[in-house]
Amino acid sequence: MSEIKGDTTVKIATRESYGKTLAELGKEHEELIVLDADLAGATKTDIFKKAFPERHWDIGIAEANMTGIAAGLAACGKVPFISSFAMFASGRNFEQIRNSIGYPHLNVKIGATHAGISVGEDGASHQCLEDIALMRTIPGMTVINPADDIEARAAVRAAYDHVGPVYLRFGRLAVPVFNDPAEYRFELGRGIVLKEGKDVTIFATGLCVNEARQAEQLLAADGIDAELINIHTIKPLDEELVTASAVKTGRVVTVEEHSVIGGLGSAVCDVLSEKAPTRVMKIGINDTFGESGPAWELIAKYGLDAKSIYERVRAFVKQN
Repeated sequence: MSEIKGDTTVKIATRESYGKTLAELGKEHEELIVLDADLAGATKTDIFKKAFPERHWDIGIAEANMTGIAAGLAACGKVPFISSFAMFASGRNFEQIRNSIGYPHLNVKIGATHAGISVGEDGASHQCLEDIALMRTIPGMTVINPADDIEARAAVRAAYDHVGPVYLRFGRLAVPVFNDPAEYRFELGRGIVLKEGKDVTIFATGLCVNEARQAEQLLAADGIDAELINIHTIKPLDEELVTASAVKTGRVVTVEEHSVIGGLGSAVCDVLSEKAPTRVMKIGINDTFGESGPAWELIAKYGLDAKSIYERVRAFVKQN
């Protein structure tokens, strides 16, 4: 079980964590090359660009071309990170990722920023709610969705060390840093038990982990003992932990800033339907597009804030 000691008064966008960690890795690995699709300021790869201008390639608004170039670089022994908004990196780019990176299983890393409803005022066209679903269907693709700055930094390093394609999902919004940098350990494909419990298991990912942490405290005040697990790696999923916790509590809730179709909730249900049939409630975006508005107001409106999570989990437990 992980004991949380981070300072949640500090808020950092995981896209910032991405850019800073790339610059750190650039000092350690000359074969690392960063490609961007005319969004270096927003994706924060400009941090790498300032340090290593000769290894930062701006391909322009041409994501498919960027992917093809990265595939060629990987085939020559380089380790390319391609970067764009999640909507473009996964959606516009799906065919190229599937055929040029996934099929030959090349060592390309995809840094997708501005994911989820928390993109805010940019609206539905940019609020990518389908990217986890798309990426987890590609054979051999690793999918990571970090929850805070500490986890995001560790995830970028783990992605570099992993040989094979990796999809990294980052947010635009500054979010609380709750992990303790001195004690946090990231292990690819392994969930983290933030709190043990017996009445219900909450599996959360990304931005929703901290909201679920707050919801768990509200549930505890109501006498509901929730087990809270951070699932930073959606694929490969920690099937052993998912199954063991579901068997232990008998009730499962998944929470994600993504469509309830094809994301964390679907991945958990796939495992449990085969290994430990359990009643599951999926909290996420319910088969709808987003809308323009302030990020935290949208998070609340679409039921992803701590209060909404608490209310839905409480009702779920009481009806079972």
